[in-house]
Amino acid sequence: MYTTLISAAQLQALIAAGQPCMIFDCSFDLMKPEAGLQQYLHSHIPGALHADLNTALSSQHDPVGTPSSQTADAPASGGRHPLPSRARFAAWLSSVGFRRDMQAVVYDRHSANYCGRLWWMLKWAGHEAVAVLDGGLQAWQATGAALSAGQEGQASPGDFVLAEPLVRLVDAGSVVAELGRPGQTLIDARAVPRFKGEVEPLDPVAGHIPGALNRPFGQNLGPDGLFKPAVQLRQEFEELLGLRSPGSVVHHCGSGVSALPNLLAMEIAGLGRTALYAGSWSDWCSDPARPVAQG
Repeated sequence: MYTTLISAAQLQALIAAGQPCMIFDCSFDLMKPEAGLQQYLHSHIPGALHADLNTALSSQHDPVGTPSSQTADAPASGGRHPLPSRARFAAWLSSVGFRRDMQAVVYDRHSANYCGRLWWMLKWAGHEAVAVLDGGLQAWQATGAALSAGQEGQASPGDFVLAEPLVRLVDAGSVVAELGRPGQTLIDARAVPRFKGEVEPLDPVAGHIPGALNRPFGQNLGPDGLFKPAVQLRQEFEELLGLRSPGSVVHHCGSGVSALPNLLAMEIAGLGRTALYAGSWSDWCSDPARPVAQG
């Protein structure tokens, strides 16, 4: 069972052995939402299904805090990409043929920016056997392995059933309650200019949550596009945290997507499975009563 990373060679061996496995292509583009599907249709790992951030991995309902949040199928978070309810996500998994006995492998072509979301959501649904393809589609191509084009055939419905969450999800109320206390360490995965509030291309307010540390998610990868070795990741996170406990960490970003490579990297580094504030900055800044820091 692979639970963090899987290499292209390991994935090829898994497929060759006939192990129950489902591969998800999570290609996406925030500025051109339709581009991810087009990239998938142009080329993908044979057998892979497309998992779209907007339609499969986010709720199509209004974010938490609106009247629709009172329904049983309410989003599980706020922000620009609110998490769907666990029940809705499980229904989607079953609809594409996913089963509890399967190894899930997720990838994209964007430095694990988008596939980390599905990696985390499967853990949230209680499924441990999910791994990120290290290096993404580029690593698969580098082995000379074949690619497919077009839409894959529809699989028979699966039997996925929710289990207890294997990850910790926190909301804005929890972050506010612990703000400035030693029991909570916020790590923001956005680029430095956005963290500082110098630019803000997506949300109405620029800046960051007071006290947050900044680690842009791309810092987890080496020049080859692969995640850095576990020893190096551990050293870098320990330098960032100083005397703060790894167990106190709550990851966030703009909308709960690019925070996941940081969460994954800490797990690879042996620092444990840390928490996610999925609503992130887009949720935080939607309430003018919440404090904002810049610089």
